[in-house]
Amino acid sequence: MVNNQLIDSSPEILSGTPVFRGTRVPVRTLIDYLAAGDSLDDFLDDFPTVSREQATELLNLALKNLLSQSYESAA
Repeated sequence: MVNNQLIDSSPEILSGTPVFRGTRVPVRTLIDYLAAGDSLDDFLDDFPTVSREQATELLNLALKNLLSQSYESAA
């Protein structure tokens, strides 16, 4: 499930890599930052074109998808 208000994926932008809408910042970059132990504030400081709302909405979407898949596979 992709939220078209949150994520863009176009061949003209980074060869179709999913990015935060209105930016050239790959969605994966946020996940990589957090996985490396960096904070959300570190990410937002380094990528000021991404709003806190966009970042937290993406994380909430990822959590919902993860929990949805976990429940489906348990059934």
